[in-house]
Amino acid sequence: MERITSFTIDHDVLVPGFYISRKDGDITTYDLRTRRPNKGDYMSNADMHSVEHMFATYIRNSEIADSVIYFGPMGCQTGFYLLVREVEPKKVFQITKEVLSQIIAHEGEVFGASAAECGHYENLDLEIAKEECRTYLAVLEKQTNMEFSYPTK
Repeated sequence: MERITSFTIDHDVLVPGFYISRKDGDITTYDLRTRRPNKGDYMSNADMHSVEHMFATYIRNSEIADSVIYFGPMGCQTGFYLLVREVEPKKVFQITKEVLSQIIAHEGEVFGASAAECGHYENLDLEIAKEECRTYLAVLEKQTNMEFSYPTK
């Protein structure tokens, strides 16, 4: 059986950053890696869920809203996938940083934090989302790999 693309990435050398995971026609899958894999530091469900609600809402209201296909957490709890159609990677990188800044500055409730809007709304915490976004934005502010390619040994 053919291996899926994400299993071909060397997770032993993967560090937090912003990567192009794959391209399928006009859709690019971005790997928003917030943690080093297999090092014992994983996002909790509340971390992933809170960032998901905030990031998905802000990016679907950004200038690339019509190009956003999907945003959600990785099952391994070390990052998120963002799927975007027909937008230059550097623009997606810029918008990602803007969205993280919007989350950090957000006042009020987590978007979708009600029983009518979410299947586990009690598991949302704005301060958790803000801390995750602060940490990840600091990583992106230092990123020099503007090809967004995965590291190699």
